[in-house]
Amino acid sequence: MSSNLKPSTVLRRSLLIGAALLLAGCQARPLYQDANGETRGALAAISYSEASSRIGLETRNRLIFLTSGGKEPAAPEYRVELNVSGGVAGILLEEAADTPNAGRAAIVGTYTLTRISDDTVLKTGRRTGVALFDYPRQEYAKLRAVRDAETRAARELAESIYADLAMALGR
Repeated sequence: MSSNLKPSTVLRRSLLIGAALLLAGCQARPLYQDANGETRGALAAISYSEASSRIGLETRNRLIFLTSGGKEPAAPEYRVELNVSGGVAGILLEEAADTPNAGRAAIVGTYTLTRISDDTVLKTGRRTGVALFDYPRQEYAKLRAVRDAETRAARELAESIYADLAMALGR
């Protein structure tokens, strides 16, 4: 059986069918919001474990700001156990002096999201935040550059964890 369709017509029809199939999977709702709009409320009802280091405190404070605008809930519905650790490494060495010119601050955070009412674990995860920086020649400036890089990496880590929490509570 032979077809009398032109190649351009076949191509046009197949593109139209392909586009229809792609658009069939689209949703018209916000990414982190369920049908009732309760994801924001659920995110604001999270309490976080106490921090044990400066970078842990930076990450915790940023998460509190992202989820509830800076207020901790009076009656939390969820709890996040957050453990943050990190370190700094010199990555670009000056050959003559054997001193680093550039560094890398890597912060690793592990977390567990638990529903308080029935002690059910909803999500566990491990995320990393990385920030690069330059080592200046002055000693105090080096310390400040390391601290600023750790702060940037902690904020990046908090953004990643926030996205995970929003996805877990938006289901």
